Order: sequence, then structure tokens, then C-alpha cells
Amino acid sequence: MPFIIAGGALLGGLMQGSSARSAAQTQAGSQLEAAQIAANEARFRPVGITTRFGGSQFTTGIPGVSAPVASDFATPEEFQAAQSAYQTRLQNEGRVIGADYSLDPTLSAYRERFLGLAGGALTDAEGARQRFAPLGTASQGLFNLGQQYLAESPEQAAEKYVLGRQNLLAPSRERQLAGLRTNLFNTGRQGLSVGATGVRPGGGEGLRASNPELEAYYNAIAQQDAQLAAEGMQGGMEQTRFGSGLFATGGNLATQMYGLESAALGPYQAYLSGATNLEALGQQPLELGSTLGGRIANPTGANALYQGGMGAAQSNYAANAYNPFATALTSFSQNPALVRGARNAFSPNYNYGAFGGGSGTFGEGEY
Repeated sequence: MPFIIAGGALLGGLMQGSSARSAAQTQAGSQLEAAQIAANEARFRPVGITTRFGGSQFTTGIPGVSAPVASDFATPEEFQAAQSAYQTRLQNEGRVIGADYSLDPTLSAYRERFLGLAGGALTDAEGARQRFAPLGTASQGLFNLGQQYLAESPEQAAEKYVLGRQNLLAPSRERQLAGLRTNLFNTGRQGLSVGATGVRPGGGEGLRASNPELEAYYNAIAQQDAQLAAEGMQGGMEQTRFGSGLFATGGNLATQMYGLESAALGPYQAYLSGATNLEALGQQPLELGSTLGGRIANPTGANALYQGGMGAAQSNYAANAYNPFATALTSFSQNPALVRGARNAFSPNYNYGAFGGGSGTFGEGEY
């Protein structure tokens, strides 16, 4: 009798485990199906679109699976059936594996004309450096000349200016002095000396004593030298400004040269931009189809389907895991009343003392 009870418990446990395993497999399959349904709902589905400027085409395929080929089948019916099955799989498992767009033939011809003009314009731009090279040469010359003028400070330039003027005036001054002395000698007034002055406020030497004619002569020369000094300082500053102006003009010429070289690329860039704009018109259907495909995808709905499928799988697991026969056998093996009834049925004179510690036969003990 104990073996029957133990066997019932073991059989009930095996049946319950088998039911639980089967329920877990069913649940896993349901979860996988829910995930596949959700993935299909959220899948990107672009749409081919045609406009006046062009059209777009999207290619769909199943990764690792090739489309049926008629030559691989014995009859057209078999090929048709395989093709129908592939299309069904394509709807459920298909992915976008390629995208293309086409430009309207008229616009395509315009684009090629633009590109032809761009090629010629680029050739012209390549020769711009040689054409505008004289501006670069002139600019460098002005830089060099300006550097020469700026090599001297205004004081040095002023001193050089005064010295140059005095060298120009020296011959006439010498002739004038010689004539004045001859006249004084002829009139007997050579030794007369008047008009001397002391040291000047600035520390310079005053006028020496001389006769009126010589005093007037030297005063005129002194005034003339003072005027030359003032003009020299002005000339020195003018020379510095002139040198700076040469540098600025040279820089402007260089800027113009580079600006002209850049402007020479303008036609090429304009033609290329025209071709690019036409190409963009042909790409619009591709962009529109991609945008529409993104809107068709429904991540929210996919998530709702996934959550619902997971909940249903969990609910079904509890129902599928329950095995009434296994539960009954297990309960029988664990119920004392049922155990005593089974013992009485199979062994009326069973000695309970051997198992439960009691004494006597069935019907005579404490039970």
C-alpha cells in the first residue's frame, strides 16, 4: 500500500511538471508572436511617390531570403504558389533594402546643361591667377617702395630735406655773397661792423657784428634756413604718410587680386548650384516617401499590442499549467482519510502500527 501512495504522488508530480513545461513553451511562443506582431506594427513602411519633378522607388526584401525564380520550378502553378507565399512573408517580414529616385527627363537635360557650363566656367577660373598676376606684381612693388619711404624716421627725412634744399641754394648764396663783398670793397665800407646780438633764449648763438648789408644778407639766410627746417619737418611727416599710403594701396591691390580670383569661381558655383537645385527637386519624392513611411509606423500601437499579447500569454500560462488529474493524484496521496480508505480496501487486516505507530487491525484500533 505505501508504494501505491508514493506512486500516485510521483505520477501526479510528473503530470504537473509536464503540464507546466508545456504551458511555458506555449507562453514563450505567444510572447514571441506578440513581439513579432508589435515589430510589424512599428516597422518603417516608405511609400513610392511620383511628382512633376520625379519619382521615388523603395525596394523591400527579406534578409537572407531570395525571391522565387520561375526557372527553379517545374510548373507555372508551383512558381505562382511560391511567389504568393513569398509575398505573404514579404508583408510580414519584409524590410527596406534599397531606395532610388528618378529625375524628370526635361529637368535631367537641364541638369546636364548646367554641368556642361560648370565645366567651362571652372576652366576659366583656373586661368584667373595668371590673368590677375600683374596686380600681385604691382602690389609687391608698392610694398617695396613704401618700405623704402618708411625706412627713415620723420626727423631723418626732415634733415635730409633741409640738406638737399641747402645744397640747391648754396651756389646762388655764394654768388650773392661774393657780389655783396665786392660792392662793399668798392665803396670802402668793408670794415664797418654793426648789428651784433647776444645769445638767444634757446641757447643758440646770436648774430655777429657786421655792416648793414651783410647783416641783412645773413638774416635772410637764417630766416630761409628756419623756413626750410619747418618745411623739412612737414616733408618728413608727409613722407611717412606717403609710405603708409603705398603700403595701403599695395594691400588694396592684393585684396582686389584675391577678390577677382574668388569672383572668377562665381559662374562655376552658380552653374553647379543650378544643377544641384534641379537634383534636389528629383529627391523630393524620396524624402516625402520616407517621411510618410515614418508616419505610417505606429510605435504606440505596437507597444499596446505587445503589452496585450504579453498579458494574454501570462493568463494562458496559468490555465495551461493546471492539470486536474495531477492535482487529484497529489491530493489523494496527501489526504489521510483517502489514504485510510484505500488501505481498508486493499488490506482489511492491515496493521497500522507498522506505519502509523498504532496497534490492532483495521476496525479495531483508534481509527
